[in-house]
Amino acid sequence: MRTLLVLIGVAALILVGLMSLGFVSLDQTRTAALPTVKLEGGQTPKFDVDVGKVDVGTVNRTVEVPAISVERPGNTQ
Repeated sequence: MRTLLVLIGVAALILVGLMSLGFVSLDQTRTAALPTVKLEGGQTPKFDVDVGKVDVGTVNRTVEVPAISVERPGNTQ
């Protein structure tokens, strides 16, 4: 990436040097203009959408959880 930036910089310096010495001349032969746009009519799109229905509820339940005991090795107290 750095190499590409260096090459672009060198090319720009060469172009500026050639322009200052008169080897390259840029003359504008026609001015720029934005296109004329005419808006008429038209309509927005209409959508008919059928989506699924999701019912979310809660239920209280009792769940058995196994008891876990942890013993460290080497600790016999």
